[in-house]
Amino acid sequence: MKASRIAAAGAVSGLAVLALSAPAFAHVSVQPEGAAAKGGYAVVDFKVPNERDNASTTKLEVNFPTDHPLASVMPQPVPGWKAEVTKAKPAKPLESHGKQITEVVTKVTWTADGKGVEPGYFQKFPVSIGALPEDADQLVFKAIQTYSNKEVVRWIEVPQEGQEEPDTPAPVLKLSAAEDDAHGASGSDAKADDTEAAAQNTAAETSASDSGSGDGSDTTARVLGIVGIVVGAAGVAYGVLAGRRRNSGTAA
Repeated sequence: MKASRIAAAGAVSGLAVLALSAPAFAHVSVQPEGAAAKGGYAVVDFKVPNERDNASTTKLEVNFPTDHPLASVMPQPVPGWKAEVTKAKPAKPLESHGKQITEVVTKVTWTADGKGVEPGYFQKFPVSIGALPEDADQLVFKAIQTYSNKEVVRWIEVPQEGQEEPDTPAPVLKLSAAEDDAHGASGSDAKADDTEAAAQNTAAETSASDSGSGDGSDTTARVLGIVGIVVGAAGVAYGVLAGRRRNSGTAA
């Protein structure tokens, strides 16, 4: 009886812990597909889980940082959702590839055409962004999630280093070190690839050369072997003939 009570109490405690910790891991987040390097371009996914068991997520609004505006923002089409891009003039002059940028994206809104994100599911919203700032280690995207029952959750609290995660944290994109080539592999990587390719070509040529040498050696060995066989056969025949002559002389 006592053991069953302890087990029941433990189960209740476990459910309480899960209920309290649910907001900590089931929130709107952002992750890059690959690397998000400073000064480069990246495709990022805004992941939206449904935290409710009696309503669907029907709308997502993602606000883009104004302190580090992005000149290029292109959402990827998501089946069952309509994307709307909001633009505005940057607060300060912005250049990209030597050109003056007069408009930047301040918000992207996705609205469900159908059921949206139902309970027990999540949805990813991919966006191509760039150029990423070179003077920042992260970008904060404040998001607003709306449910079919009109409930609104604002994921706008900025996590602080060394402090516990807030109840409704904003999606934060961590930026990696800058690459020489913002659109792809860095210059050092390209040089490494060229060096590796050259090494492979040299190895292939050496292999081919060795193969040719091997063929020549095989041919020589075969010729010498045939000559040896002929010489050996001649020696045996001479020995047999000489023996017959000696036998003939003895008989006489």
